[in-house]
Amino acid sequence: MTFLIVLLGWIFSLTLHEFAHALVAYRGGDWTVREKGYLTFNPLKYTDPLMSIVLPLLFLALGGIGLPGGAVYIETWRLRSRGWQSAVSLAGPSMNILLALVLALVLQIPSVEASAAAPGLAFLTYLQVTAAVINLIPMPPLDGYGIIAPYLSLSLQQVMVQFGRYSMWILLLALWYVPFVGGAIFGLIATITLGLGVDRVLIAQGFDMFQFWR
Repeated sequence: MTFLIVLLGWIFSLTLHEFAHALVAYRGGDWTVREKGYLTFNPLKYTDPLMSIVLPLLFLALGGIGLPGGAVYIETWRLRSRGWQSAVSLAGPSMNILLALVLALVLQIPSVEASAAAPGLAFLTYLQVTAAVINLIPMPPLDGYGIIAPYLSLSLQQVMVQFGRYSMWILLLALWYVPFVGGAIFGLIATITLGLGVDRVLIAQGFDMFQFWR
């Protein structure tokens, strides 16, 4: 049960993350997202299903980490202002935060907290917080960079685009092999999750039960 709750819940949250980007872009002036099929809950409609769905699932299976996927293709020049460009990037992690809040509230229901579904829901909440925190790092190609990018000079944006080709690998290596970086980020994630009232024991149980093959 836990495996299915986490797997299906994570796919659904990835879908909502991308849908949020597209919806805000549509409201901001990029009407092409509707023609591209982004305003649906079909993950196969994304520009790059490999980046949006497959790779996040792979990272989840290998390390139990909720890494964000690739965003839908937005024609940013159609957006009405830099503020809308920032809002489009912010929409994705905001959806993860909203999902974390909803899941945390559900876990406060005594019958749910005592049920067999609780470990899976707790771990899924942790993954939502993980996705939000990591995605808000101001580094390309993450959404945190997308929020500030419209306000940077063109020359600096060009430099950051070049850096973005390698940045995710640098981040992954830092998370695993640089104690200060990994400790700070995962410490923040744990603090936020605890602040939402989610039991750490349930999270650990959910992680162990999800990776049943270990």
